[in-house]
Amino acid sequence: MPQHQATGKWKERVKGCLPQRYILGLMGFFAVANAYSMRSCLSLAITEMVVVPKHKDHIVTDEYACPGGDLVMRNHTNPDNEFDWDEKTQGLILSAFYWGYVITHIPGGLLAERFGGKQTLGLGILSTALLTLLTPLAARHGPNWMITVRFLEGLGEGTTFPALNALLAQWVPPMERGKLGSLVFAGNQIGTVVSSSLTGILLKYWEGDWPDVFYLFGVLGVIWYIVWCFLCYSDPASHPFITQEEREYLQETLGCVKRRENLAPTPWGKMALSLPLWSLVIGQIGHDWGLFTIQTDLPKYMKSVMHFSIAQNGFLSALPFLVMWFTAMGAGWLSDFLLIRKCLSVTAARKIFTTIASVGPGLGVIAASYAGCDKIAVATLFTVGMAFMGFFYPSLKVNALDLSPNYAGTLMAIVNGIGAISGIITPALIGYLTPNSTLLEWRLVFWISFSVIILTNIVYIIFGSGEVQPWNDPLETTKEETIAWNANNDKVIIDGKENEKENGV
Repeated sequence: MPQHQATGKWKERVKGCLPQRYILGLMGFFAVANAYSMRSCLSLAITEMVVVPKHKDHIVTDEYACPGGDLVMRNHTNPDNEFDWDEKTQGLILSAFYWGYVITHIPGGLLAERFGGKQTLGLGILSTALLTLLTPLAARHGPNWMITVRFLEGLGEGTTFPALNALLAQWVPPMERGKLGSLVFAGNQIGTVVSSSLTGILLKYWEGDWPDVFYLFGVLGVIWYIVWCFLCYSDPASHPFITQEEREYLQETLGCVKRRENLAPTPWGKMALSLPLWSLVIGQIGHDWGLFTIQTDLPKYMKSVMHFSIAQNGFLSALPFLVMWFTAMGAGWLSDFLLIRKCLSVTAARKIFTTIASVGPGLGVIAASYAGCDKIAVATLFTVGMAFMGFFYPSLKVNALDLSPNYAGTLMAIVNGIGAISGIITPALIGYLTPNSTLLEWRLVFWISFSVIILTNIVYIIFGSGEVQPWNDPLETTKEETIAWNANNDKVIIDGKENEKENGV
């Protein structure tokens, strides 16, 4: 059979499968899952990479200390614990990722809007995967090398969400944004679940040591990139396998979305004065503060305060994110259902779901810090509290698409980039606030997290919006404003020509 005939039949089989927007959604989910696996595997692995401090200079008495601490202290001679990094150094290493992560958000959004999101996303994930493979070598050369590699990983991953938002703006109709947006962005939870659970299993039962963790997730990232290159495209117009029916459907529902070459210059001034956009940024800061506190440092709390074993730590650190994933998927379907039935406006749905995603986790972490040494209660409260954060994905996470489909990549870059500053602050702050890793030190950490989440949510409730903003299409806005202004003076501007109108006509 000639090669072109075989290729044609293969394309027809692809067309007969899932709609291409769902394939893109599924691959986007795996992109986020890989990104978060590579980002967060260090959070648990570092507990086995560093030696347990002996506190030679002073004895710290903690009346709230949980039993089992002596056993942990006796294990400081474990040969797998290679590095003598104190809490502040660990905090700097964990936060270094976000220094780079913040920088490439806006460039990533602009690149995705101009050239398409396919390679903007793909090359970012690939570079992070390659750097993950180099992490063991960097660690053994010292903390400065480790900080550098983590910074570079952040640069690579910084394009992830801006590129994904640009892709979703091209592929996902408004009434499907809840469920498909939740599917894609909930890769966060699955990536964290897989990372935490597999890291715990590898470190406890596998015949190897901590470098294997980074080799595993680095290889998975490379495999994802290869599959991505063959299956996904930046927009329906350039996709060779899409059916005509799906292309026409997307054209009908997303006809207003334009590629960068057809757009006016980015309306930076109007964006800077947009209250809905700034409220979204502030809401994202609060969400990220709570998320990164748990995602980055929960394994350290579970080990140093609750004294769970590494396998238990991996499972229990993953459990809140597994439950959050189920909640996110259910919340996505519920959001779309309420919008389709016109039970809620888009603005009301975004604000209600965001509030649930803020209050639930805030109360959960505070309650867990007061549950003392009851391991079951602590694990349950963390899990139940973080489950409510799943409501974030069909609300704040897709709100940039609501405000401006045309500039979705740039908006996501602004929102996620500024929000990610929380990732720079929280690990370093926790390192300074918990030098002795006592329960009371960690309780203060959770109270600060609760306060930030609630205050930022209040700002979003007051000023947030789910409506398309006028600056989404600057050319149309300018034209309408010109016509309206001149109409008040009995003049009309049409195609650059001025026509007088008589009064009363």
